[in-house]
Amino acid sequence: MTADATGTAAEEAARFHALLAAFEGQPAATAGRGKDAVNEPMIRHWCEAMGDINPAYSGPDAIAPPTMLQAWTMGGLSGHSDRSSAYDKLLALLDGAGFTSVVATDCEQEYLRPLRPGDTITFDAVIESVSPRKTTKLGTGHFVTTRMDVRAGGQPAGTHRFRILKYAPAARPASEPGPRPKAAARRPRPVVNRDNQGFWDGVRDHRLLIQRCTSCATLRFPWLPGCNTCASPDWDTVEASGAGTVFSYVVMHHPPFPAFDPPYAVALVELAEGVRMISNITGVPYDKVRIGLPVQLEFLRVDDDLELPVFRGSEG
Repeated sequence: MTADATGTAAEEAARFHALLAAFEGQPAATAGRGKDAVNEPMIRHWCEAMGDINPAYSGPDAIAPPTMLQAWTMGGLSGHSDRSSAYDKLLALLDGAGFTSVVATDCEQEYLRPLRPGDTITFDAVIESVSPRKTTKLGTGHFVTTRMDVRAGGQPAGTHRFRILKYAPAARPASEPGPRPKAAARRPRPVVNRDNQGFWDGVRDHRLLIQRCTSCATLRFPWLPGCNTCASPDWDTVEASGAGTVFSYVVMHHPPFPAFDPPYAVALVELAEGVRMISNITGVPYDKVRIGLPVQLEFLRVDDDLELPVFRGSEG
């Protein structure tokens, strides 16, 4: 590309960003209202899914886990009617320029007061910023950040910033006209460090080891440097029997990823010992996996250097 062409492209990108930046400060949602008040059933479901047994989240003086802040403002499948036209126009402008794909990148939350069952939730949201054009591994696009100010009973309760990337997918290099041969694809390597080395040593010996706090006897998984119940740093291990049931699961269809052959099931397995871990389900078709399915631990040799614990289900 010549210097003139590069300069023209940069000027065009700057002009387009100026159009996007004009939306900064405009409302993304106005006078929004949570579809449900803060309530005990939702708190219980959240805590069960997260494996969070903090006593602050149950009982007559219960509060909601702070990280549930966004849960009380979500519109569900039917959506919200309070989203502003400015936000829709911003997304339409990006779509029209070819930035048609979207991925959520991160969020930031600030907590001002605990939320309690019975609190009614209202909120306003603003388009806080739109970045200049950025090039990422996914493609080229713009980061759009919205800030939601959440109130409980009319009083400030917290702030939720949510960031997405609206992008045009990167073109596949000419040298890669199609998917890489599966023979060349390798599964991602697990991160092994001093906090979880013992777990992977157990896998090498075909043992699934669970940490046990030697102060309060609480079992924990995944491995952590300290007990999340009593904060003790002292622990030993117990070997899992290998029996479990599917507590929850998803079926991965897209996007394709080297070394994986979609569709396949990824499950949150509840072990007989009471802890849960995420793993693949083998032995049954992906569309036969269901919640409550009994499964049994086995070890899958992925390649010469990697063996993983997985769980085999039975259609019977």
